[in-house]
Amino acid sequence: MLNEHPVTGTIGVEIDGTDLRQPISDDLAGGLRDALARHQVLFFRDQHLSLDALKALTRAFGPLMQLPYVTPHDGEPEVIRVLKEADEGGGVFGGEWHTDFSFLERPPAGSLLSAEVVPPYGGDTVWVSQASAWEALPGELKDLLAGRDAIHVGKPYGVKWAPPVEERSGASIKMTRGDPEADTERAHPAVIRNPITGRRALFLDPLYVTRLDGMTEAESRPILDRIQRHATRPEFCCRFRWSAGTVAVWDNLFTQHYAVNDYHGHRRLMYRTTFAGPRPRDLAA
Repeated sequence: MLNEHPVTGTIGVEIDGTDLRQPISDDLAGGLRDALARHQVLFFRDQHLSLDALKALTRAFGPLMQLPYVTPHDGEPEVIRVLKEADEGGGVFGGEWHTDFSFLERPPAGSLLSAEVVPPYGGDTVWVSQASAWEALPGELKDLLAGRDAIHVGKPYGVKWAPPVEERSGASIKMTRGDPEADTERAHPAVIRNPITGRRALFLDPLYVTRLDGMTEAESRPILDRIQRHATRPEFCCRFRWSAGTVAVWDNLFTQHYAVNDYHGHRRLMYRTTFAGPRPRDLAA
């Protein structure tokens, strides 16, 4: 039985009394997957995991996945070094509301971050429950989205919607840009269902969704903006203050997250892994 301490009333739980440096038993792995389905984000403090232990923990949730478009850590194809040096300006990796790589045919099911170096202040990460957002969504918007697809495009990595240079992540994280394949439209259901809890959730990504199926971009934009304002209300969010050695695990398909860029002049280093899971189409509500 995991020792769980809720972070908010809607999303996030801290788990203590579990040493993730030890081998992950089948029973523990099952408990962790169940906790993730119920809470969407898990936090474990004072773990200080090696990369091997981080990858072993990741496999408890699903097969390790190598992310496209982001250069991996040297000699570790499934690990990303999420680094911003003290003297780097500009944007930060993940510095706007998004669901990771939702434009892929099979987006990541979830990811882990292991904190190595944290700034003396700032550098928090915010997650928001898209299940809670769906449950509180006005009925007319639920009716509009039910059974409808949303069209996703890999904007930051393509040609048509490439972001301005000053908004991109700093030099410490290398990314592939200008790939015309990233401009390909891909349809995913706008509402999905968690196979463990049965809860429905929004699957609309403000970074990658351009329109709703059957509608133009111009027709979709005010609707998507209204839903996004609702979906990021504070009561659906948890804002987490990192400490060195902390590990976070999140369900990518049922949340959005945001990396807060407020620690200029300080170094922040984390290691990230990602695990695969079902396609959004397999989870259509």
